[in-house]
Amino acid sequence: MSLFSPYDYAFHEDPYPIYERLRREAPLYRNDEFDFWALSRHADVLGAFRDIDGFSNANGVSLDPSAYGSHASQTMSFLAMDPPKHTRIRKLANKGFTPRTVAQLEDRVREITIEHLEPALAHGTFDFIADFAGKVPMDVISELIGVPRADRAVLRRLADLVVHRQEGLFDVPVAGQEAALEMVVYFAEMVTDRRRHLGDDLTSELIEADIEGDRLNDEELIAFLFLMVVAGNETTTKLLGNAWYWAWRNPDERAKPFKDPARISAWVEETLRFDNSSQMVLRTLKRDLTVDGTTVGAGERVLLLIGSANRDETVFVAPERYDLDRDTTKSLSFGNGRHFCMGAPLARLEGRVALEELVRRVDDYEIDMGGTRWVHSSNVRGFEALATTVEVR
Repeated sequence: MSLFSPYDYAFHEDPYPIYERLRREAPLYRNDEFDFWALSRHADVLGAFRDIDGFSNANGVSLDPSAYGSHASQTMSFLAMDPPKHTRIRKLANKGFTPRTVAQLEDRVREITIEHLEPALAHGTFDFIADFAGKVPMDVISELIGVPRADRAVLRRLADLVVHRQEGLFDVPVAGQEAALEMVVYFAEMVTDRRRHLGDDLTSELIEADIEGDRLNDEELIAFLFLMVVAGNETTTKLLGNAWYWAWRNPDERAKPFKDPARISAWVEETLRFDNSSQMVLRTLKRDLTVDGTTVGAGERVLLLIGSANRDETVFVAPERYDLDRDTTKSLSFGNGRHFCMGAPLARLEGRVALEELVRRVDDYEIDMGGTRWVHSSNVRGFEALATTVEVR
């Protein structure tokens, strides 16, 4: 079949027809140009997530040459580790992301949401991403880890640069690499300051975290903070934009949460299934893998196509239909197994609260496709801009 490349701008615009062909024609797909294999069927992706002895994270989760290798954990923290290193850091960091801890954040998440939403609605027409969806997750994560308000816009700009990919360039662009370095320096200074002056934030808690005499060192703390801002902020921003866009494209489905706000959690979950912000992650094989009679050797790189697995017609009825009534329990949007996304409870909370406050204030809305731009990224899908005009209640 024709070449599938996660760097292809045309693929970014609509990956789902290619995913459907991969599942049907090449469920174990080989790309010689970028030296990777890809799994596209739900069963194969789920099996890979669960098989931590066969699929390694130790070289990172991205194809980008500058992000792949033994150094990947310097920016991607435990996401680029295998047990026991992964287990150790996740155990120390998890205290800030338990369902109970996250539930206690709801009132503050709602305050932040309203703070950014009301000025945007007052304009009537605004950029849903720049004026709202991009601000809320960054403020939530920043407040959680202790980033001052004055620094948040800069960090969001840097995080956007880290994710963006240039057409024809098959790696993190120079601007993205410089942005990553700038963020590392920022968090290094922040960790140094917190060690001298502990505060009421997750960074301070992590500095003090002690499990049987084990503590995080500076390098581990910096990598964790980098991961929180890039992965946590970017993916939730895209989730909100995707929910807003696909509800607009499907007015019958949009009517459901607008008539009954109890349906908002279903709106979040179906968006995660239908058009997830995290489309794919990389693994490195630790042992041979055989799929449909083809064997791939240990050491090879394998992309797990989450976006394709969530559209697998053997698991989801009419997967191409955006349907808030469907059962989404088999969705793989946050992964599965040992590497299930630690930030899932927070992302779900932010998505639900943001959409609740929108439904509470907005009667109807339109999107101007002329003011809409998709993000171009090798693994994140969502909008860079989403021009919206609202009818306020």
